Amino acid sequence: MSSNQIEHFLNSWKDGVIEIGRIHLEGGDYQKSAEHFLSTHYAFENEEVLFKPTFTKEVIFRNSKELALSYFIGGEVSEDKGFALKPWEEIRLVEVNIIEENNLMVAMGTLNFKPLKFEENTLIAFTFLLIDTDNSLKIKVHHSSPI
Repeated sequence: MSSNQIEHFLNSWKDGVIEIGRIHLEGGDYQKSAEHFLSTHYAFENEEVLFKPTFTKEVIFRNSKELALSYFIGGEVSEDKGFALKPWEEIRLVEVNIIEENNLMVAMGTLNFKPLKFEENTLIAFTFLLIDTDNSLKIKVHHSSPI
């Protein structure tokens, strides 16, 4: 894997979050979109995943696909309002640092989230530990928090 592939993955991740919100706004099957997003970007199907989402207080970690889905679209956990349903107009990668050593791939950086129809942006720091599974990158560890 290369830095370009990791940056492509990060762009796919942020586009996927925006897409879930767009489909929700248009009255489409946003749950199916969110399930596809998780399957495409997270290693839940093949591996254990550690996931600490940005805005959690009651249930801090979402280490199963069901709990991750709840975080992104609401449902299983009472505090979840649907992070991807905000919706986001733009998510911009501000800074990214990448380490590639042997089979280890880590991306750490900041993302600027701009909500649709609002001016206030949210800057988030993230760390993704990525694995290569069947020639595609997936998140094994995700930690993010607001700055």
